[in-house]
Amino acid sequence: MTRAVLDISRLISRVRHSGPSGVDRVEMAYARGLLRLYGPKLAFAAVHPTGLYGRIPRETAIAYLDELDRRWTATDRSSGQRTLASVLPWMARLLPRRAGIGSADVLVQVSPHHLTHAAKMRRILQREEARFVCMVHDLIPIEYPEYARPGGSALHEKRMSTVAELADAVIVNSAATGASLTRWVESKGGIPPPIHVALLGTEPIAKAAPRVYPDGKPYFVCLGTIEPRKNHLLLLHLWRKMAETLPLDDVPRLLVIGRRGWENEQIVDMLERCPSLGPVLEEVNGCGDSDLAAAIRGARALLMPSFTEGFGMPIAEALSVGTPVIASDIEAHREIGGNAPDYLDPLDGPGWERTVLDHTQNGPMRRAQLTRVAAWQEPDWDSHMEITAKVIEDAALLPKNHSAG
Repeated sequence: MTRAVLDISRLISRVRHSGPSGVDRVEMAYARGLLRLYGPKLAFAAVHPTGLYGRIPRETAIAYLDELDRRWTATDRSSGQRTLASVLPWMARLLPRRAGIGSADVLVQVSPHHLTHAAKMRRILQREEARFVCMVHDLIPIEYPEYARPGGSALHEKRMSTVAELADAVIVNSAATGASLTRWVESKGGIPPPIHVALLGTEPIAKAAPRVYPDGKPYFVCLGTIEPRKNHLLLLHLWRKMAETLPLDDVPRLLVIGRRGWENEQIVDMLERCPSLGPVLEEVNGCGDSDLAAAIRGARALLMPSFTEGFGMPIAEALSVGTPVIASDIEAHREIGGNAPDYLDPLDGPGWERTVLDHTQNGPMRRAQLTRVAAWQEPDWDSHMEITAKVIEDAALLPKNHSAG
């Protein structure tokens, strides 16, 4: 069997974080999935925060994965970072070693970590004498630079240039992402590497009792980093309007779960200073997997009004436990949700209000969606990893040093 090495640089870089991002969860799923498929033929490598590249001993890597799992599932998880002193023992244990470099056939990387440094990636691939399979999650910073951090578009162009130059094969999380990558590479006069679509597996939702507020009022969940492209402003304005025009008992609660991101001053102002929202809104910046599961299971619906997404994992998570979804009508959402959710234009405020109130009152739209949700088929990690394994095996057959140029 092919000898594969998985780069876990992203997970190591997050050593101080108590909770995972979406990319963190994907890298973890690959570590667990490739371990099942390749067993002792799988090795681990990383670019350490010190800048060193090399192998991470197998037992150390697995122990670290177990440690992260414990952190992520903690119900009392703090949204802040751990102190540097508290993580120094792990930083020392995870220092890469030279032994083993060059013993793999294919290097697999599923995060954008260090892809901005094309020269570093070339050196890594030359030292490994390996083919390169990587994942691209989205091209949002390039296609929608207004939603990225300042300079984010230029950085992501560097990452995609590295992918276009060095990747022997690319795995994308949706056909929408694959089309975006193809368009971008061709716009630069290049030929895209082989691109393979593999929908991300649905993260298992913890078996938790559905959340119920003491007053019994129905609630909706909006899950994701608080940033402009997630379109929280639509929901906040909608809830303010309902709070000001409807009897308070008729206004459902809005539960906003996610850390605060960037360029979101207007959103934060409303969250902190809008008096109308106080009685009907709760913001949670960090919670453990069990609390999150309880919130999703008890919600009247998940709300996803994003302007753009690469995939939309919360949609799959909600549908997998039978919770309806009200989402913006964008390609990535339809690709994962199929015909189950209620889709709306992300700027259609009146439409969102009608749909939210229908679901609040268990109206005909909600009842119809519950029927559709029952027939929805969730993507799973086993299917994803089968595609990935085929991509790895095919890449291993390519001529030696192909990736190193």
